[in-house]
Amino acid sequence: MTEKKHDMGVFERYLTLWVGLCIVIGILLGQFAPTFAKTLDSMSIVINGAPIISIPIAICLFFMMYPIMVKIDFAEVVKAGKSIKPVGLTLFVNWAIKPFTMYLIAYVFLGILFKGLIGAEALDFVKMPFGLDLPIGAEYGSGTVVMQDGVKVLAVPLWRSYLAGCILLGIAPCTAMVLVWGYLAKGNDGHTLVMVAVNSLIMLVLFGVLGGFLLGVGKLPVPWQALLLSIGVYVALPLVAGFFSRKWIISNKGKAWFEEKFLHLLTPVTITALLLTLILLFSFKGDVIIANPLTILWIAIPLFIQTVFIFAITYGTAHAMRFTYENAAPTAMIGASNHFEVAIATAVMLFGLSSGAALATVVGVLIEVPLMLALVAFCKKTKGWFSAS
Repeated sequence: MTEKKHDMGVFERYLTLWVGLCIVIGILLGQFAPTFAKTLDSMSIVINGAPIISIPIAICLFFMMYPIMVKIDFAEVVKAGKSIKPVGLTLFVNWAIKPFTMYLIAYVFLGILFKGLIGAEALDFVKMPFGLDLPIGAEYGSGTVVMQDGVKVLAVPLWRSYLAGCILLGIAPCTAMVLVWGYLAKGNDGHTLVMVAVNSLIMLVLFGVLGGFLLGVGKLPVPWQALLLSIGVYVALPLVAGFFSRKWIISNKGKAWFEEKFLHLLTPVTITALLLTLILLFSFKGDVIIANPLTILWIAIPLFIQTVFIFAITYGTAHAMRFTYENAAPTAMIGASNHFEVAIATAVMLFGLSSGAALATVVGVLIEVPLMLALVAFCKKTKGWFSAS
């Protein structure tokens, strides 16, 4: 990424408030205009009689992802060799620890402790897995094929659908806002820049591999074609578009124009796309939230614990490995933060806009800002634990 200053704008600072407003607007929309979101979501690319990609949502999600990808300067990746230990720790935590602790923590809370509160018999109706055409009554993972509104869907336990959303958050490390957290914590921006680029490249491979494995363990198996399609549409496509458009704009307009003009033009587009997606999602889940208003809390608790746990082990390990504070802070932030844009996009594609999995990924957005700001404050107070740079 290229911005030299990463202070929080109005949108980032009050992201939790905007998500809260989206919940209210979405619920009201679902109650008073229930066909609106369904009509938009029905504008889909259909394969074998099943809606696979919602065109309006795909457009919104592309504009959520593209501004992140266009900021990435992959030339920064070569600098990774200058900070092998911080990069190595970041990659190890992000890809060898975080996905599995997320699964374990979410399963314990959603599948055991909160199962009765969510509803042990409560069902969620999710998309038929891409590429499959199973008969009515067939079982697939923990789900059963049923007909709903003339379309075959899977009826799965609601808590498992929430678990799937948590899994997708756990395998999507490092968002664009990591630059904000690193900047506010007065960390090493260079290390953060490198890791944003490296994680984006690694996601092209490991997101699908780990996602397929953990969703299968959670009895919500997804065919590899579905994950491949999701990665292609929501990671590879904006990544390629961002790489080439960045290169073209800088060569024709200059880097200063790109940073000072173009990136600012994208900000309202990104915000609009994100908020519209959230409103549509909550318009589908309004009945669930009204019937069980503590649903968001039950999902938020394991996400909160996971974030704090990953931060603690990364920050503690960085201290044990004698990192400087400037490298330790962003290393811990990168591990704790989630790439919620990818998680939302994948949940919508794999399970549907109305799924519990999609709702769970949005709860990640809801708690992101206040929790990460608290961790930034903790870093600044504990700077003295580390040796000087």
